[in-house]
Amino acid sequence: MQEQQSFTDDEKRITLIALMIVFSLSALDQTIVSTAMPRIVAELKGLNLYAWVTTGYLLTSTVMVPIWGKLSDSHGRKLILLAGIAIFLLGSWLSGLSTSMVQLIVFRAIQGIGGGALFTTAFAIIADLFEPKERARFGGLFGSVFGLASLIGPVVGGFFTEHGTVHLLGQTIAGWRWVFYVNLPLSGLALFMIVVKMPRLAHNEGAPIDYLGAALIVLTFVPLLLALSWAGQTYPWGSPIIIGLLAFSAVGLAAFLYIETKVREPIMPLELFANRTFATCNSAAFIVSMAFMGVVTFLPLFMQVGLGTAATASGLAMVPMMVGMIGASTVSGLLVSKTGVYKPIMLGGGLLLAFAVFLMTFIGPQTTLFGLGWRMFVVGLGLGPSQSLFSLAVQNAVPPHRMGVATSSGMFFRQIGQTMGVALFGALLTHNLNAELIKRAPADPSGVHQTINVTQLQAMALSRAAAGAHASADARSPAMIKATSDSFAAAMRNLFLVALAGLGVAIVIILLIPVVPMRARAVPAAVAAEG
Repeated sequence: MQEQQSFTDDEKRITLIALMIVFSLSALDQTIVSTAMPRIVAELKGLNLYAWVTTGYLLTSTVMVPIWGKLSDSHGRKLILLAGIAIFLLGSWLSGLSTSMVQLIVFRAIQGIGGGALFTTAFAIIADLFEPKERARFGGLFGSVFGLASLIGPVVGGFFTEHGTVHLLGQTIAGWRWVFYVNLPLSGLALFMIVVKMPRLAHNEGAPIDYLGAALIVLTFVPLLLALSWAGQTYPWGSPIIIGLLAFSAVGLAAFLYIETKVREPIMPLELFANRTFATCNSAAFIVSMAFMGVVTFLPLFMQVGLGTAATASGLAMVPMMVGMIGASTVSGLLVSKTGVYKPIMLGGGLLLAFAVFLMTFIGPQTTLFGLGWRMFVVGLGLGPSQSLFSLAVQNAVPPHRMGVATSSGMFFRQIGQTMGVALFGALLTHNLNAELIKRAPADPSGVHQTINVTQLQAMALSRAAAGAHASADARSPAMIKATSDSFAAAMRNLFLVALAGLGVAIVIILLIPVVPMRARAVPAAVAAEG
């Protein structure tokens, strides 16, 4: 494999702009669609399939991340990025044409296949083009792009949904369809810039493809993600279908680990786990993602059902967190670029995030939007450094010919952590909420205690939004409304405490991350794993 490549400033600049477009597309897609979903369901029907629009994308994008990473190592970043953008573009176009919920779910799954290549290949290309110190600055910039795209996604989605309906050549194009069509010109621009200006980066030519390993990744993690998505909502945790999916996933994982020790070029080289930086960074990122997503996912729900906040206002309450994350991500990237030191900044971010979650334990039914907002700003400040520094540390510690698969593995573990966090914290929220309701809810003449799960909470939030969030539209008695609000606040405090414990473990793991000096971009291919 070619070890030394030089790139012109023009190649670097145009490629970087194209990657920022690609990165923003992937980040935007995670938030823009959710705003349009009520209108989509109203037109396409199929309320029972509501969650599958997100789940379908999540399944395919997650399982494809390590596969795309390995393919980029063996077939080149440029080819894989172009393929990912093309598939993402096709899925976006088809999603906009959907005439039923089933079609939309299938086309979103196609979109997710391409989306899995966008994040991982973009970060791997940055690692190929720039030395680690320079890379830290751009990693912080990309973290800011992610935060900004996530911030404007709901606004753009809401605008198109409410005002985007057009009449063209006798045909009516519903506004929600532009949520998907907006990807087309941006994807086309990125494709053009990459084809014309992005250099062909060196790769491990002729390496065989581990087809069996790729298939086993799908067979292992699709059942796992389905089980985590359904458990506690569609099916009870102890139901045969959930246990069966988890058992199938465990068998698939055992087979995957066995195969990866036998093939010449494994899809996920197990030798990487012997690298302390790779193992500790990914472990810490997994726990941080699980704790963070497990808590933040249910905050808008708590605000709407527990605090009686309107849906729009609950969405705006996330803005301070994104602002804090954008600022912290940018500043941390600049500091690492200037000093070449990343571990103290990672540790400081973890400690600040833990402190922010501790502050969240003090919220209650009387908490104002301002009181929640400034706490969320601190959460964003603590989260910012983790957006790029874990990946930077891993990239700095692995040999260049493993850059793609190492980068994708980190993102893969984060996405699995996010999914597990939402599922496990959702189950914990349901348990705690019902335990609190037993103590606080007014006595039922039948002696049967009312129970609530996350799906019912979401339905309550949707009904409030449909009724304009007026208290008079709530069919529950005032005593039951108060009991639910108080119980929800107590259940959320318990979630924060569990998340705080998880972050404590993550901080200990961060302390174990080896200090590896920033290296130059061109290094020998065989780099020994540090002890």
